[in-house]
Amino acid sequence: MSLFKPSLVMLALAAAGVSSMNIAVAAEQSTADEPVEVIEVRGIRGSLAAAQATKMDNSSIVESISAEDIGKLPDNSIAESLARLPGLTTQRLNGRANVVSIRGLAPDFTTATLNGREQVTVNENRGIEFDQYPSELISSAVVYKTPDASLMAQAIGGTVDLQTVRPLAFGEQAFVVNGRYEMNDMDQLNPDVSNKGYRSSISYIDQFLDDTLGVAIGFSSMSSPSQNERSHIWGYPEAEDLEGKPLVISGYKPYVQSSELQRDGVMAVIEFAPNDKLHSIVDVFYTNFEDNYSLRGAEMPLYTSYTDDEGNKTSNLTNAVIENGMVTSGTFSGVNPVLRNDFEDKNSDLIAVGWNLSYDVSENLTLAADLSYSKADTHTFSLESYSGFGRGGSEAGYDVDFVMSENGAIFDTDANFINATLGNPQNWGIPNNNGVQDGFINDIELEDELSAVRLTANYYLGSGIVEEIEFGVNYTNREKTKQYDSAFLQLKSNAPTAVPGEFLMSPVDLGFIGIGPMLTYDPRALFASGIYNVFDAAEFDPWRNTKSWTVEEEVITPYVQANLYTEIGDMPLKGNVGLQAVYTDQSSDGFTTVRDESNEIVPISGGTDYWEVLPSLNLSLEVADDQYVRLGIARTLARARMDQMTASREFYYNANNWDKTDIKDSPWSGSGGNAELKPWMAWQFDLSYENYFSGTSYFAVAVFYKDLENYIFNKQTIGDFSWIPVEGNQPVLTEGYVSEWQNGEGGYIWGSEVTLALNGDLLHDSLSGFGMSVNYSYTDSEVKEDAESAPIPLPGLSEDVVNASLYYEDYGFQARISARYRSDFLGEVSGLSLARDMRFVVSETIVDAQIGYDFSESGIKSLEGLSVVLQGLNLTDEPFMTYENGDERQIKDYQSYGRTFMLGASYAF
Repeated sequence: MSLFKPSLVMLALAAAGVSSMNIAVAAEQSTADEPVEVIEVRGIRGSLAAAQATKMDNSSIVESISAEDIGKLPDNSIAESLARLPGLTTQRLNGRANVVSIRGLAPDFTTATLNGREQVTVNENRGIEFDQYPSELISSAVVYKTPDASLMAQAIGGTVDLQTVRPLAFGEQAFVVNGRYEMNDMDQLNPDVSNKGYRSSISYIDQFLDDTLGVAIGFSSMSSPSQNERSHIWGYPEAEDLEGKPLVISGYKPYVQSSELQRDGVMAVIEFAPNDKLHSIVDVFYTNFEDNYSLRGAEMPLYTSYTDDEGNKTSNLTNAVIENGMVTSGTFSGVNPVLRNDFEDKNSDLIAVGWNLSYDVSENLTLAADLSYSKADTHTFSLESYSGFGRGGSEAGYDVDFVMSENGAIFDTDANFINATLGNPQNWGIPNNNGVQDGFINDIELEDELSAVRLTANYYLGSGIVEEIEFGVNYTNREKTKQYDSAFLQLKSNAPTAVPGEFLMSPVDLGFIGIGPMLTYDPRALFASGIYNVFDAAEFDPWRNTKSWTVEEEVITPYVQANLYTEIGDMPLKGNVGLQAVYTDQSSDGFTTVRDESNEIVPISGGTDYWEVLPSLNLSLEVADDQYVRLGIARTLARARMDQMTASREFYYNANNWDKTDIKDSPWSGSGGNAELKPWMAWQFDLSYENYFSGTSYFAVAVFYKDLENYIFNKQTIGDFSWIPVEGNQPVLTEGYVSEWQNGEGGYIWGSEVTLALNGDLLHDSLSGFGMSVNYSYTDSEVKEDAESAPIPLPGLSEDVVNASLYYEDYGFQARISARYRSDFLGEVSGLSLARDMRFVVSETIVDAQIGYDFSESGIKSLEGLSVVLQGLNLTDEPFMTYENGDERQIKDYQSYGRTFMLGASYAF
């Protein structure tokens, strides 16, 4: 019997496009009757081996993840798996990993593709929300840290290519069913959202017509709960009535939030290769994504200061204790909280269809065409409903004692939050004196549509340094539209109103901040009952029209690339050198409003076109057996955020300044987007050394430097307002300052990465079942608006990122514990009216673990094909915390998600 150790390259070929990683690799028979021993590589090691082989065999500097079994990535989601790769990290949303940063650059600088095709997004911008893609339908993902000319969706940060199974490459029939029960260890915080859920999937792969036709079909369904105890602080003004003017909490919003993510996904692939010349692949990917949450709590205006009759500063704060320049405890008087029963529903549909057809014209020439279409429709409906004690400021309020804590503050008050009535106790009025505002609605519809055509030709030379020439052209058309509507709600009774009994629910408990139960009801049913008058907010605030816009881009990219292969001495050298010429024609439609007596609304359009040239070079030198030195040099671009490219603007006219002659006192001013905004550009330089010890063990170190040619800042420019008619006195000045997004000075980003993956048997035979992986990334930057300004923090950049995993796999048992750490960073969160808000996020460490058993190793024939797994996520209940003004004392948000546990089983027929 011949012994056989599979090579990494063979593993890569076996794993290509495979969503089951039951990888069976066998040596070719040297004679027809020579016996062959089949070595089966599966589970955790199969996943690691396939991912490592992809990394090793690529000319570019890449990272990779691969599924362990059909419908099973190594982690609970694609984003969590990506976050464990060197140089990558994620930001959490409702407790789950959501968006990805690569090498310290925010999701705005990262692109994502599906089977090599650029994808639309379900948000206002370009950053992919990876929880939109069911992990059960993805077989692998490759992260390109250095681009080449054939990569159409380049980005300064990197490109993540999600890949579905290729049934002919898979090569065998498979039918697998997965199911998991999910539970959050927090109690059910809101009565209308459970803390229990499920995940399920079915996958089928087969080949027909003598293995010339392959079919893969997958379906997944998920209902995933999230429970969240949340504290939000308005801000920290100076207490001017106290000595030293310490910082003091101005207002507080404690909430209990429960969300339920429901997602259904379908994947289908048809692969046809009737002969060795023609190859056709059609793939379809669809997800329906519904994220609903109920949020209930109190909005409490706290600190109020004023000047008394003698001109002295005073406030409603007494018994103040001051520590380290901040009021850490005291009593606020006259506090009248607004009790909130809110609901938000985000519903997204995403479809991506592609057809790739290639034909070998001769032994040297291959022609290919790729057609694709993707579209995302997203509807977000947010409802706020207010209640409290009195209405419109009619009640004096209560005394509230407070003590600042690590999660915000703890309170004590005599107010009974159950004995409240509908109506806003504060005097928040609808504009134009239309009365009290008792609620609010935000309603946003997004549509993102992208079509692409790519034509390519590969000519194989077969000798010389240049082994192959590839050239072609890619055309994409993308259009994203946002329609924003909003409304004020006002009780028809125009007076405090008891909640009708049919809408009352079990009270939620705000005990985590010292306040007990509060009035709880179903805001959706209450609103549907017709209890409110609804007023279009745009009629009172015309500037809200500027939140609606359309951005369109047409991009043509001709490219050429030479694939290289030669030797330096006895060291193999491979790589590529290429050039993209990128032509972009961009435009935007929006609205302009003028804040004066007329509140005029005017449609507005704008746009520009430009060429950019993007050269690239990738070289990989095998300096010794399985040891590589890689070099990457490229000029890259990242297109501006779409909400920055909008033509919409808001202008202001101050009639009282009509006679001013100094532009600093001009009656004119404005703000908005910039439809002529150019992309971020950068030259990047990458160098790495990789040493592969075995199929699942390697050491790698990398350094990179990104020279940012420009950056996008919100800057003041001088605008011409002469086109706006004015009644009455004609202003002397027709110019004024406009705050808009502009391309400014650049800067640099540099960093280093170290990775060690080690199989235990390399240390001692007794450790053969064990393995570990650890990586560390350091990133630093300096970006300035101009030569005189101070450096600004880059969104998404954590200086330190660490990932570590320890696993055991033998005799059918699997166990793994993983931790990921990222230091403080500037993150993007949802602010007022669902707008983007940037805040500093406190460093965090997330710990996950799993244990499982594959009964195929048990020797029990009736259980063959069955495996079970128990997973625990966020085992240390790590909070999500933000702070403001670069001061960690000034906590803005504190969110605790609890732990999530999943028990699942998989059966392969």
